[in-house]
Amino acid sequence: MTDFALRDEALLKQHSYINGQWQRSSERVAVVNPATGESIAEVSNAGVVEVELAVQAANNALPAWSSKSAAERSQLMRNWFNLIMEHQEDLGRILTLEQGKALPEAKGEVAYGASFVEWFAEEGKRVYGDTIPSPAADKRIIVIKQPVGVVAAITPWNFPNAMIARKAAAALAAGCTFLVRPALETPLSALALAELAERAGIPAGVFNVIVGQDAIAMGKVLTDHTDIAKFTFTGSTAVGKTLISQCATTVKKVSMELGGNAPFIVFDDADIDAAVAGAIASKFRNAGQTCVCTNRILVQSGVLEQFTEKFSQAVEALTLGNGLDDGVHVGPMISASAVRATQRRVDAAVAAGAKLLLGGSASPQGECFYPPTILTQVTNEMAVANQEAFAPIAPIISFEDEAQAIALANDTEYGLAAYFYTRDIGRIWRVAEALDFGMVGINEGIISNAAAPFGGVKQSGNGREGSKYGLDDYLEVKYLCMGGLSA
Repeated sequence: MTDFALRDEALLKQHSYINGQWQRSSERVAVVNPATGESIAEVSNAGVVEVELAVQAANNALPAWSSKSAAERSQLMRNWFNLIMEHQEDLGRILTLEQGKALPEAKGEVAYGASFVEWFAEEGKRVYGDTIPSPAADKRIIVIKQPVGVVAAITPWNFPNAMIARKAAAALAAGCTFLVRPALETPLSALALAELAERAGIPAGVFNVIVGQDAIAMGKVLTDHTDIAKFTFTGSTAVGKTLISQCATTVKKVSMELGGNAPFIVFDDADIDAAVAGAIASKFRNAGQTCVCTNRILVQSGVLEQFTEKFSQAVEALTLGNGLDDGVHVGPMISASAVRATQRRVDAAVAAGAKLLLGGSASPQGECFYPPTILTQVTNEMAVANQEAFAPIAPIISFEDEAQAIALANDTEYGLAAYFYTRDIGRIWRVAEALDFGMVGINEGIISNAAAPFGGVKQSGNGREGSKYGLDDYLEVKYLCMGGLSA
């Protein structure tokens, strides 16, 4: 096994965490570093039996956890937050080794994930009800909020720490118990979070992690089980649709954070330097493998040449390499198959008339590396623009006026995130309201934070994560009618 060079080697766990115990199995699955192709660890391969055990553990732990005061839960979660931040360096190294992103970015993700634990530790103390004026003098109407119950989650490989933290934090703060199946490519970050949850004093059965290869069978249990009250998923729209249909048999509460096709619009009155910086941050974070990253850059014709020149210079300055090396901005993609799919997409765009300005061929650094790539003369009909790339490809599309920019931006089945740059206050309001997306960055390329509601519209999903709205997805509203109050 690879030497992770951790300050606290006990953070490196290789077995599922169920009911406060590390569950070993004879069958093992390798975790591979995409930067080197090396097997860095072997994790126990859990299956349906372990999922059932985790559901039972979460269900058994629910009464005691939900009956704790919000302040008690908050303190335990605050302990968890402190431990995550105390071990930020180690957690970042684990993340980089299994996922590939540059170490500074990985440590940033750890802090981002921890911010949800901190936020919901406080927000859980603010679950307010209502007293509603009654139409009858002898009745009173009271509304209270209660935890939905056991929550199951499936999370992706691109943010293996933060995607778990922002779901689990909301669930635990609401008084729910939680179990998660993390992506098999990146299980070590999830297991490290479990180790720190245990150290924080979070009781056995409240937070469970099941690592296993059989995604379909495990997902079927998580969506079908009658003891699971809510299911939450982050991943592709295609898989999300299947999981939603499976949840219908038990009418679970569902929240989905699915695919995106984010437009990044640069108007002719924009601060071009700021727009370039925003596009770099939005497009190439995690090698373009994020659901909210820029998928197509729409530039008004009057500033097309100026923006393209400055943007290409900024992209050329990015360093591709192993995420553990100093000075690296863009790490490897998650797999060689992802690189091959990226190459096919670029080749198809060029064959359809796009011009390759930068990059465009696999890097000799390794089979999982693909350089930041710029395509110009792209149209919205090309697959590189109308399908989620999940890759370091930046297609540039020209437009003439505001109405065309809005039409091009909205011409997608997705509606997660959008971005635009302008200094016209009237245009800011018009465009922001016209864009059919759940989140809009205005003169800003990085929009995610714990205080804001993260989520999309159309086929990008439903529900919100983070903010006070994110807590509501883990609560049920109960109406109490009190009668017989007349003298």
